[in-house]
This record gives sequence, C-alpha cells and structure tokens, in this order.
Amino acid sequence: MQMEIKPGELLSQINSPDDLKKLKVEQLPQVCQELRQYIIDVVSVYGGHFGASLGVVELTVAMHYVFNTPYDQLVWDVGHQAYGHKILTGRRDNFYTNRKKDGLSGFPSRNESEYDTFGVGHSSTSISAALGMAIASNLKGEKTRQHIAIIGDGAMTAGIAFEALNNAGAMDSNLLVVLNDNCMSIDPNVGALKDYLTDVTTSHTYNKFKDETWKLLGKISKIGPNAQEFASKLNHSIKALMLNQSNLFESLKFRYFGPLDGHDVIRLVRVFQDLKSIPGPKILHARTIKGKGYKPAEEDQTKWHSPGLFDKVTGKIHKSTNAAPKPPKYQDVFGHTIVELAKMNPKIVGITPAMPSGSSMNIMMKEMPDRAFDVGIAEQHAVTFSAGLATQGMVPFCNIYSTFMQRAYDQVIHDVCLQNLNVVFTLDRGGLVGADGATHQGSFDMAYMRILPNIIVSAPMNEEELRNLMFTAQEENMGPFSIRYPRGEGVMIDWRMPFKKLDIGKGRKISDGGDIAILSIGHPGNFVVKANEILRENEVYAAHYDMRFVKPLDTSILKEVFSRFKNIITVEDGCLTGGFGSAVLEWAMDNGHTSHNVKRLGIPDEYIEHGEPLDQYKQIGIHPEGIVKAVEEMLGVKVRWGVIS
Repeated sequence: MQMEIKPGELLSQINSPDDLKKLKVEQLPQVCQELRQYIIDVVSVYGGHFGASLGVVELTVAMHYVFNTPYDQLVWDVGHQAYGHKILTGRRDNFYTNRKKDGLSGFPSRNESEYDTFGVGHSSTSISAALGMAIASNLKGEKTRQHIAIIGDGAMTAGIAFEALNNAGAMDSNLLVVLNDNCMSIDPNVGALKDYLTDVTTSHTYNKFKDETWKLLGKISKIGPNAQEFASKLNHSIKALMLNQSNLFESLKFRYFGPLDGHDVIRLVRVFQDLKSIPGPKILHARTIKGKGYKPAEEDQTKWHSPGLFDKVTGKIHKSTNAAPKPPKYQDVFGHTIVELAKMNPKIVGITPAMPSGSSMNIMMKEMPDRAFDVGIAEQHAVTFSAGLATQGMVPFCNIYSTFMQRAYDQVIHDVCLQNLNVVFTLDRGGLVGADGATHQGSFDMAYMRILPNIIVSAPMNEEELRNLMFTAQEENMGPFSIRYPRGEGVMIDWRMPFKKLDIGKGRKISDGGDIAILSIGHPGNFVVKANEILRENEVYAAHYDMRFVKPLDTSILKEVFSRFKNIITVEDGCLTGGFGSAVLEWAMDNGHTSHNVKRLGIPDEYIEHGEPLDQYKQIGIHPEGIVKAVEEMLGVKVRWGVIS
C-alpha cells in the first residue's frame, strides 16, 4: 500500500525546471531543504540509494535553475546521484516507485525522460558522453548549447575519465565538468588523485587567492562580448599566482575553477551563470558531503550509501525480525574464506576496484592490510595489476562484480588468459541483482568468459562449493580461474566445512530419475531441487546434475545424460546466448547427438529491468514454478501443486 508523502510548500509547485526558474534566487535554500527532506522521507519508506543524492542537492537545484534543461544537457555520473534531478524533472509524484518493478529506474534512463540525456548505471562515463554531445552540437551549429558532466562518488578515478579529459582538453567544445568531490565512492576514495584533491582544497596558495578570483569571475557576465578576452587574462593571472603549485586540470587544458562550497546554492547559481559565458572546456571543483543534511548518513557514509528501509527520526535501519538462523550472503562467505586461505597460503592477495564493503574484501583488508588492495574505480587496472602480481608467483583473487568485469574484458583476454596467468576472478553479483536493474544484472560473464582459451569457468551451487572452488583455484598451476556467485543469501546455515580440492571439469549427480534430465549451473541448482520435490510428489522423476563448471564441461555426465534421456533441460542464471546451455548444445552437436529435445532456461536475449529478484527469476522461468512448467511441456504431463516460495 502506498504511503502518502507530501512535498514541501515550494517543492510541491515544481513540476519541471521551468517552475523552478520562476522562484527568486533567495528562495532556493528553502527548495534545497525541502528537496533533501523529500528524498529522506521517500527513501526511508521505499528504499534506494541515499547518501549520494543528499550530497548534490544544491548542485542539482543550481544547475536546473541556471541551465536551460533539457536543451542544455546534464550527464550524471554516477547515476545514483540523480534522485533530486528526477524529482525536479516531473517525476516527483512517481518517485516512490523508484527501483520497483515497472517503476522509475534507480538511475537516469533515456527511455524514462528527455531530461535523462544518457544512461549511467556504471560510473565514469559522463565526460566522454558529454564531450560527444558537445561536438555533435558544434557540428549542428548549436553554438550556445551547454553540456555539463557531473562526476562524483569516486568516478574520476577510472581510466575512461582521464581518457575523456585528455581528449576534451584538445577540443574546442562547450563542455563543463562539475567535479562533485566528496572523498567517497561507496567506501572512502583511495589513491593519489584523492590526495591531490585534498591538497588543492587545503592549499594555502589556493585559499589565499580564490576569493579574489571569484570576485573577478563575477564580473564576466557584465563584460559581454569581451568575456573571452577577460577569461584569458584571468586564466593567466591564476597561473602567475600559482607558479609554485601545478594544477592537474590546467595541464590538460581545462580552465579550472574552485574549490568552492558545493552546498552554497546561491553562490553556485552565480558561478554557473558566469561559467556559461566562458567558452571551451572548463572544470568546476565543488566540495560536498555525502549524506549532507542527515546526520547518521554524514557520520557513516559507507553504511548509508544504500541502507534499505529506516526510521528517519531515529536513524535506525530496519532489519528482519526473524530470529531464526539465516544462511550467510555469498559475498561474506567469500570474505571470510579468502582470509582463511591467505593464512594457509602466503602467496594469496586480494584486489577489488572500489568495492571493499560490497564484495566483503574489507574483511581481508582489516586482517591483512598489506595483502588486500582497493585500487579505486579502475577495473582495467585491477585486472592487469593482478596479472603483474601473478607473474611474480602471487595468487591474486580479483573480486569484481560481474557487470563491472565487462569493463576490463580486454585485460582478461590479453593480460591474463593469453599469458595463462593464475589470476582468480571471483565475480560477485552473477545473475539477476534485483532493484539495480538492467545496468547491473550479471547476465553475460559465463558467456564471455567461456570463449577464452586457458580459463576455467565455474559457478558454485552453495556456500560449501564456493569455498572449495576458491581452495581449488589457489592450487599450483591452475591458470586463469573464474568463480561466479550471486547477490544475496546462500542456502547453508553450517557452511564452514573443511576445504576439499575439486576435480576440474567434474560435476555431481544430486538425484537420479528416468523421465527427464536437468543440468544446472550455480545457485539455480537450488531451484531445481525445489522443483524436483514437486515433480516427485507427482511421480515425475528427474535426474538432476550440478555441473559446477561451464568450462571445461563434465563430458562423462554429458555422455550419460545424452545416452539415457531424450528430454533434457539446462538451467542457468546467465544469458542464453552463448551461455551454459549453448555450451551443452555445442557438445551435443559435436558428438553426434542431434535428435534430443533440449530446452534451455536462463536469461533471454533482452535486458531485464529492475524489480524484486524473485519476480525477475519468475519472469525468465528459472524459479521452481518455471522449471516445473518446462518439465510439464516437455513430457506432456500435468503437475498438481501449490505456489512455491
């Protein structure tokens, strides 16, 4: 049931940026206060990302007040900063549907609104996209059109951001980069760039001259056609004042402005109005606080990145009241297991690109800080860094979300597999991830990994198998090794079993039967077990095989299955195109098994939108209900059963 959440007096009148522009600039602080409160009110009840959007409220209001959106184009980076943007651009009354099935996307989406100029579920793409838009505007003769990339939450640490800055600095484009500098991604930012930005902010030289600089800048809007000449003189003056301190962005031929308080909305309005008059690539450095305006989120920014439902008054995050023991999350099994293995094997190191808490690598970072590395939002670097470690005899466990591993695919091919290096890829969030939706679904990793020479591709059905695959992967001379597992809880309460080395390319038979064979890979094998219980109650007997490995396939199981059964089902939570089921069909064709009836269940050739994971599994037919239905269709039987949870 929808809970009515009323916006404040001014916010209730804003259905578009045009309405915002009707207000006096002195009213904008109140708009910011009401917008921030509305985000708190809605997210506390309905869930979603939290701290990032609170931190950019003033930037959001100021940009929509000054720029002529959607003609002037805002590109958000990363997308979970954009809740305020959505509320101000006609989606206020539907905001409660954010991340829900058939509701608003949790990220900007071109399919959702003309104000969402670019889809930005993954980070660090804004400067490249905005530059492309700016060059296109030049080619079309739209000389006054503005293009603004708002980059924050650690996104500037990614290689693509620097590639875009390097390219943009040499272009005559009307591009403004707004650096939302809050020293955070999900976890605190790391690396030399973070230290550099901190040095800029605390520099006595910068602080000595910035007030005078802003006073000069404030005159630009009054200069008219001589603005370019004035900006050039100002630029040279700043450089002359700062001979003893280089500026990274100036060296890339960006005009640099800042740092300034990203929560002073009136000053931001004045600055954005002035920056509109300055041609060419420029960057505004704004210091903000992630979680601004909600004390618990300011004090623990990692925890409040996406806290779930909470009491907005007390700050207490709601948790399940079920006192019964629950299986652990797969990510926590990984986090504790790598520490166990690292204590046994001094060669093991851990690597994650800016996701220590999300992947549970933070457990190793706390216990073994010299052997666990957060490299920032830099998946390509994470993979090749791991490859370098492997050349020296180390065994790197490179933990990357499945959807983010896509960003480092060439490094997997060229730097790891081609050289046959023992890098262990532990791919978190494999399969369907729920509310994060299409941009974050781990759909493709089994397909894109299995086509590569030298690599072992695996997926555990439960926590014990995850531990044993990790144990096996760190054995001598294993080469490239991929282990993928889903988001969320596993199925075992007692999961800390002794380690056991698994035979590469060998699966296991879970149950026997004579009517049909079901081959599963990974966690969906548990759905097959539940479906099989219903089938057996109806005297339909399926043989179920947990294959464990997509590459190499267990050919002994395949020979048994294709010799015994006419009807065969494959089940996976990866894409059907090129995935596990395709691998089985390829083997069947290569070995002359052309007369069998094989049905593949998995993610179809489409992007699965946001919603609850259970609904997503039902949608693609790999929930127990869908598996039973597939058996019914193949065997021509009717099963009597209730709804399986």
